[in-house]
Amino acid sequence: HLLLFLLFLGPFNCFASYSRATELFYSLNEGLPAGVLIGSLARDLRLPTADGQQAASLQPPLSFTLASHGLGGQYVQLDNCSGELHTSAVEIDREALCVESNGATIFGGSAAVSSSSASPESCLLLLDVLVLPQEYFRLVKVKIAIRDVNDNAPRFPVPHIHLSVPENAPVNTRLAIEHPALDPDMGTNGVQTYRLRDNYGVFTLDVEENENGERTPYLIVMGALDRETQDEYVTVIIAEDGGTPPLVGSATLTIGISDINDNCPQFNDSQLSVTLYGNSSLGTHVATVHAVDMDLGSNAQITYSYSQKVPQPSRDLFHLNESTGAITLSTNVDGDTPRLHRLIILGNGPGCIPAVITVLVTIIKVMMRPPEVVPRFIANEVEGVVYLKELEPINTPIAFFTIKDPDEKYKVSCYLDGDGPFRLSPYKPYTNEYLLETTKPLDFETQQLYEISIVAWNSEGFHVKKVVKVQVLDENDNSPVFSEQLVELSIEENNVPNAFLTKLHATDADSRERGQVSYFLGPDAPSYFALDKTTGVLTVSTQLDREEKEKYRYTVKAVDSGFPPRESIATVTITVLDKNDNSPRFINKDFSFFVPENFPGFGEIGVISVTDADAGQNGWVALSVLNGSDIFVIDTGKGVLRAKVSLDREQQSSYVLWIEAVDGGDPALSSTAKITILLLDINDNPPLVLFPQSNMSYLLVLPSTLPGSPITEVYAVDKDTGMNAVIAYSIIGRRGPRPESFRIDPKTGNITLEESLMQNDYGLYRLLVKVSDHGYPEPLHSTVMVNLFVNDTVSNESYIESLLRKEPDISVEEKQPQISIEPTHKKMESASCMPTLVALSIISLGSIALVTGMGIYICLRKGKKHHRADENLEVQIPLNGRINLHMLEKKPVEISNI
Repeated sequence: HLLLFLLFLGPFNCFASYSRATELFYSLNEGLPAGVLIGSLARDLRLPTADGQQAASLQPPLSFTLASHGLGGQYVQLDNCSGELHTSAVEIDREALCVESNGATIFGGSAAVSSSSASPESCLLLLDVLVLPQEYFRLVKVKIAIRDVNDNAPRFPVPHIHLSVPENAPVNTRLAIEHPALDPDMGTNGVQTYRLRDNYGVFTLDVEENENGERTPYLIVMGALDRETQDEYVTVIIAEDGGTPPLVGSATLTIGISDINDNCPQFNDSQLSVTLYGNSSLGTHVATVHAVDMDLGSNAQITYSYSQKVPQPSRDLFHLNESTGAITLSTNVDGDTPRLHRLIILGNGPGCIPAVITVLVTIIKVMMRPPEVVPRFIANEVEGVVYLKELEPINTPIAFFTIKDPDEKYKVSCYLDGDGPFRLSPYKPYTNEYLLETTKPLDFETQQLYEISIVAWNSEGFHVKKVVKVQVLDENDNSPVFSEQLVELSIEENNVPNAFLTKLHATDADSRERGQVSYFLGPDAPSYFALDKTTGVLTVSTQLDREEKEKYRYTVKAVDSGFPPRESIATVTITVLDKNDNSPRFINKDFSFFVPENFPGFGEIGVISVTDADAGQNGWVALSVLNGSDIFVIDTGKGVLRAKVSLDREQQSSYVLWIEAVDGGDPALSSTAKITILLLDINDNPPLVLFPQSNMSYLLVLPSTLPGSPITEVYAVDKDTGMNAVIAYSIIGRRGPRPESFRIDPKTGNITLEESLMQNDYGLYRLLVKVSDHGYPEPLHSTVMVNLFVNDTVSNESYIESLLRKEPDISVEEKQPQISIEPTHKKMESASCMPTLVALSIISLGSIALVTGMGIYICLRKGKKHHRADENLEVQIPLNGRINLHMLEKKPVEISNI
């Protein structure tokens, strides 16, 4: 339809429309709810519809329409009549809409989202709006800038960051951390700073920003490093954005110290002396030199060599193993062989000055052949080293040794030389056979290598040694041991996600993989706690709420890598510390109390119950009255509401108070509750007679007044309510010529003439009227004197006033209150019809028959009526006051109808 409309406009109209194309610019925050006003197109375009009077005259009225409901159209609602633009139910998420796309615009029809603008942080929502009818037609380009809010916390792409620093790194060395934190927010809401939770006194962080605005954290070395002292540092790196309040993210940062060749080989001794018999056989072990280098890997490789000062004959006689430093006899000793050899041996390390040790070898000339020691190993033996497991039982055999004299002329004995849990004993019944065995279990963690000697000597004093090395092999016989069996921690509630709690540490005395410890959470640990398997760093991934749970207790395991693996268990207890994050909470938002009026001052009206989920001082609650404090007070400790004075419902029937509860936190939190106090009525007000206004007033009653006619009324009100305000009227005292001639309606107070007045009824009538309520437990009443003067005229007012001033002699009719109303029947005698008939016959003889018939009919009707008539009811309630009035005599009066 729009296309057809544009085609029919013609070239002129098309040009006019394009000439009136307009651009509007608005801005709003992301994440706003539905219905937030963005702007009014009609007002901003200054169209007539913005003014109510002009808008009423537009025919047809203006209308506003989105050209297309594309990508941007789903986020707004356009009022077609007023042109007001509001946010829709679809929430705007700037980070989802405006992902960095190098300024590209994502179009959706005529509505689009654009990240290209004057500022690289801009995010625009583009809309095309058509304004109709034709005379106001224009195409409005609406640009809505989406402002960023800090709704995303920084987040590292990996939970664990590893960084290697050489131990010789100089102070102020800068190393880039390759995994900086990411924050979808822009500008100051993005990542601004980094910090370390524990810098160990040797590290700090700096941030560099490139031309694209990207911030990269750098680790700066602030002190000397030594891998041999500490080879690894584990801390937490925290990224913080610039929002208000700022949001943070964290990751574990492991800083490994890489080795450099800063240590050289060293010998424990500078000189070693050994003795060698001249008849020693080829391959006899002479000595072993050993140097130590504290570095690692290739930096700690040591080779052994002879110094240039060692003569060639000595080199030929003794072989030096370059790797192990073992010296062995390489040729036979003869008579020409020198008896003393000075072997200078160098321990060589890469890039180091060699370490030097001197081995003095003394060759003893032997005139006879020494005893021979022939070993036969039972345990596993390699190159003179016996390997035994540490868990081998007592008396484990190691080797048999056969002792013999080559010349077969001398007696040969032997003994064991050296420390260790070993025993050499003759193996009977054979002679010269000896068994080497253990005497107690071996423990790798106590000692790994033993060196013992089997010494044989003959009767001539010649002896020979056979050195045996026993290497203890490690077994997985030790479980990991925690440094603390009970780890007690505390953390404030509302912590940041992935907050660091502690670093667990366990050791295992076993070697190699058997001593490598891994850490695991026990099955009773909640899922939101995390324990790094390698480092033992314990973190919590979510915010903790003390009001939800204050104490956490669970187990952690340390497991080694042996087979089968061994483990130990420690207990972690975490106490969540309270923060003042809960406002006092009333049990009800609205309290209502019903209190009888005239309630004594400082009496308990009611109890206001309020709780605070926080603990300690944060949970202390103080109550106060915000309004009406001059009348009401509240007990802060117990919450008891009291009134300072007695309350009168007739002055005020209800009170509305606002109670404030403030906790003891810093800053303090508060809440309010509405208190409604309704006063219940008590019968504390007697009826107030408003008419007649005085006991001295009177009313003239003409004798011609017909029976049943209203004479006057008694009008009273009662300030109480309910039954306490229901009023009943009754005549309790009468005085006059014929006082029974008047009655009062107990409900309305209307006084009517009961009987026709005769000539002898003229005079002053005084009626004592009691006005009583229906209050409980005891009704209240008032009295008033109603004065009626029956006469044709008032000829002497002073006489009447003098009568009124006299104390009336009235007898009070005391009657008990009657709940049920009992009617009183009064029979009236039929009046004679004869006077009427005589008068009518005199007036018109021609109407005698008619008048007679009518008179008879009337008389019959009146007689029946008076026989059935019931006297009206009166509720009689006795007076509480004392009135000295005498009862009047009651005389029946006979009244004839005239």
